[in-house]
Amino acid sequence: MIDTLRNYIEQNNLDAMLVNSTNEFLVEYNTLEENSRYLLTGFTGSTGDAVVTKDEVYLFVDGRYHIQADEEVDHSLVTVVKLQSGETFLNKLRELIPEGESLGVVAAKNSQERIENLGKYFNVRLLVSDPVQNNIKSSTEKIEDIPLNLCGKTSEDKIKSITDNIGIDDAILVTNQEDVSYLFNLRDFSQPYSSKIFKRAIVTRAGSMLFGKDDFEKYKETLLSIKGKVYVDKSTINGRDFLIVNDKAEILEKNPVQWMRAIKTDAEINHYIEAFRKTDMAVKAIRSFIENNDNISEYDIDRRLEEEFIRYGAKGLSFKSIVAKDVNSASAHYSKSSKGEIVKDGSLVLIDCGAYYEGGLATDITRVFVKGEPSVLQKRVYTTVLKAFLKAFNTKIVPGISGFDIDAGVRQFFAENPIDGFVFNHGLGHGIGISVHEYPPNLSCNEAAKVPLSENMCFTIEPGLYNKNHFGVRLENSCYLKNGRINSFVNMNYEKKLIDYNLLSEEEKQWLADFEVI
Repeated sequence: MIDTLRNYIEQNNLDAMLVNSTNEFLVEYNTLEENSRYLLTGFTGSTGDAVVTKDEVYLFVDGRYHIQADEEVDHSLVTVVKLQSGETFLNKLRELIPEGESLGVVAAKNSQERIENLGKYFNVRLLVSDPVQNNIKSSTEKIEDIPLNLCGKTSEDKIKSITDNIGIDDAILVTNQEDVSYLFNLRDFSQPYSSKIFKRAIVTRAGSMLFGKDDFEKYKETLLSIKGKVYVDKSTINGRDFLIVNDKAEILEKNPVQWMRAIKTDAEINHYIEAFRKTDMAVKAIRSFIENNDNISEYDIDRRLEEEFIRYGAKGLSFKSIVAKDVNSASAHYSKSSKGEIVKDGSLVLIDCGAYYEGGLATDITRVFVKGEPSVLQKRVYTTVLKAFLKAFNTKIVPGISGFDIDAGVRQFFAENPIDGFVFNHGLGHGIGISVHEYPPNLSCNEAAKVPLSENMCFTIEPGLYNKNHFGVRLENSCYLKNGRINSFVNMNYEKKLIDYNLLSEEEKQWLADFEVI
């Protein structure tokens, strides 16, 4: 595969080529058969792209995937570029490839915004097709309507709110799948780890049209027939579609659908409360399964966990569950769930999981359990991460506060309370909704996290500490901002035998009491 791609690079007079993990809809959780980066490198993580030159294959991964990438790739062929907190793909790429070199970019698999940013430093050559893989078959959709009592706004009201200020001949092009699913109150639970529909939408004051994967020619024809402006979001439209719109494009500085779905309706909040009640029960059941059974593997726990979710009413998982014991838990997005990894006395087990229920919103929770009695180190790390969570969760909410501010407080806490060899190498949290990772909001040290938090925004708080030679601990609650404070959807309590209460202040003990519900 690598040699074939290098021949392509040479035949097309390129210096390098970007190989994406996404498909034409720019989805994060892409199937492996559509993931060109996986086909090239063997790395199965949900995010992270590769760049191939005449001499090197670079795989760029953030802190969640440093260990996993090292384990999955052939290091004689692939160089893993480990992005640190706050470090961007583009800045790192500029260190590795001379500015001005020709870079092949598949137009349909990169956002227009990314293409333009790459074009500031490289001679970007847009490619019509992907030389790594092509001709993906469309899958059958099973689209369902979401009732008003679960979503809180009719599709007509949502559409009217974004078309009131455009001209009669203008259109809004909606290409992000979560945006389309939200705008039309439609979901499809037939695809793994997803509730979104795979459609694009052209929205006008006179009406709206949806286009699937097999409707590209009709979609293109409709776009070309629009007489007025076509409003687009450069961060979500791919380069191929942007070329079709061409000089009709009117750039949206703020995507109205994205921001509408970031502020959940009260109906969505209420649905989330019920969905997390069921999620809590599934996680509670898996804790009992671990505690009361011997000779069980990561795989056994993973299978049983999915059964518990279905038993409590889930329509599907919101992402592939992470079930990681001992050293495997140090890989933030470990995904193997091995049959050979047997839980023994003293084993630490990290479980990161979630599901979709009838409203099509993703739940997300991480808990860490121990089989038998914990070690002193396990208790110290667990309690330190718990203290970090409690600090973030009880942040005083003032006007203008952002996820960047909350993340900074946790990083300062970890810096003041170091544990030798353990690192916090990912963002503190992310938005949740139709996708398990949504923006806004964001809790991290990145510029994107500087957006102020607003009432009814939903997000995770998930501090963690990891040591690849020992284990990792991450404790994640999905939360929402309501009445000027952070509230938790999750009521699943923490693992008492892993808590060193001597390390908790009286205030922290009182905060912790709120999570002793189940």
